[in-house]
Parts: sequence; structure tokens; C-alpha cells
Amino acid sequence: MHQNGNSVLVVEDDKDVNALVGAYAEICGFEYRSALTGTRGLEEAHSRLPALVILDLMLPDVDGFEVCKRLKANDATRSVPIIMLTAMTGDENRERGRACGAAEYLTKPFDPDQLIQSISRFAKPNHHPL
Repeated sequence: MHQNGNSVLVVEDDKDVNALVGAYAEICGFEYRSALTGTRGLEEAHSRLPALVILDLMLPDVDGFEVCKRLKANDATRSVPIIMLTAMTGDENRERGRACGAAEYLTKPFDPDQLIQSISRFAKPNHHPL
């Protein structure tokens, strides 16, 4: 499938956190796209495939685990890496994140350097040959 994978989609209901995370995506050279609900995140991912999704777990409609499962269950979005970025700590949540297909599980408050490293590691822009 053809990807327009030069963007990072941030699915986070807190507008300030969403914009902050998006700024780090831009530092890494990606277009920043925002979704404030899980449903909107799914719509955005399907309308134009991102290079990476950064996903909060506590969303006002569909939780991040369910968003992750739906993205990974769909042929069109299965290959998009997902970084979970959440205030939900604990091994059980981390295991649930891995089980539904997340590439990385980061907790808030997040370390900007760690987030930048994760974006750089998992997001593969199409205009750069691998």
C-alpha cells in the first residue's frame, strides 16, 4: 500500500500535551497531525497513513488500547508503529500495550530525549531510503 508516511499522528485529548508532543515530532522532521479523541485518531490514520502514531490511553471515547487493537487489526494500518504515551504506569498496563501491538510504552511525565529517540527509532519517513 502507498503511504504518505511523513507525518506523526498524536492521539491525545489534552490539547497542550498534544501540541507539546507534536513539537517533538516536528523537531524530528515530521509533519505533526493532531487528534483529540480515539475515534478521530482512527479516522485520521485511515485517511492518510502516518509514519507513526503516538497514542494516549485515557481518551474521552475509545481508550488507547482499543485504538491500538483496531489499527493493528486493519490491513491498511497494521504496519504503522504505535508509541503509547500515558500516565498509566505499571507492568499490567505495559503488558496490555505490548499485547495489542504497541512498539513502545512511555509514561508521563515523559523525558523529551527519550520521546525523540523513540520517534526517530520507530518512525520511518518514506522519502528517506532505508
